Amino acid sequence: MRRVRSRALPAALTAVLLSLATLAAATDAGAAGARYAALGDSYSAGVGAGSYLGDSGSCKRSTNAYPYLWKNAHGPSAFSFVACSGARTGDVLNSQLSVLDSSTTLVSITIGGNDAGFADTMQTCVLNSESACLSAVAAAKSYATTTLPGKLDQVYTAIHSKAPNAHVVVLGYPHLYKIGGSCIFGIGDTKRAAINGAADTLDDVIAKRAADAGFTFKDVRGLFTGHEICASGTVWLNSTTLPVDESYHPKAAGQSGGYLPAFTAGV
Repeated sequence: MRRVRSRALPAALTAVLLSLATLAAATDAGAAGARYAALGDSYSAGVGAGSYLGDSGSCKRSTNAYPYLWKNAHGPSAFSFVACSGARTGDVLNSQLSVLDSSTTLVSITIGGNDAGFADTMQTCVLNSESACLSAVAAAKSYATTTLPGKLDQVYTAIHSKAPNAHVVVLGYPHLYKIGGSCIFGIGDTKRAAINGAADTLDDVIAKRAADAGFTFKDVRGLFTGHEICASGTVWLNSTTLPVDESYHPKAAGQSGGYLPAFTAGV
């Protein structure tokens, strides 16, 4: 009996390993044959990551952005990169969905931050008083919970209508700041915590609407932990910088170390 068991175990283990290898091969083959469209705002375009494509103009699409990195790694049969700096839900509906059709098999998107007034809120918090910052954050959170859900529903419904056979991966936004971190200058921790709280509210709303649409939501906050502004380790996010539009956006390391693994896990 012992001899039978000792022979059966390697056989069973071999079967499991073969199954895993087959699954991995099928996944790689599916990725290679994918018809992939990357939609969304600056976090998907790669603003802040440098190496911008010459034909992307003010959209500032980067070869260091997670969609481009995934394309390079997996070689999809078609790749449409239309994410654009400053995009809101209306821009996706009006300007980006034309790349989708029934042959599209994979879609990625980050959207909602600009609708909720991300840039204006950050400007208020950096340049004005603590009370003004907290008021701006409260307004952004209110918008995210009351108005943004309907706008996201419109976008997600339109994506499904245009690309009914696509697997859609919706990605969230990271915390910008390490609270109690190593920053000596800049805004204080009360403002930093409020901004992080706004990201939490935004991500919660996006995750719920994506799930209700039948899409995959991938949370990047955990991956960015320890790499936020004011973290003691390698920081993956730009603080206030020039050009100004690259402030508070992922660096190339944030795209490759944060967004790319999150997206890949969702594919």
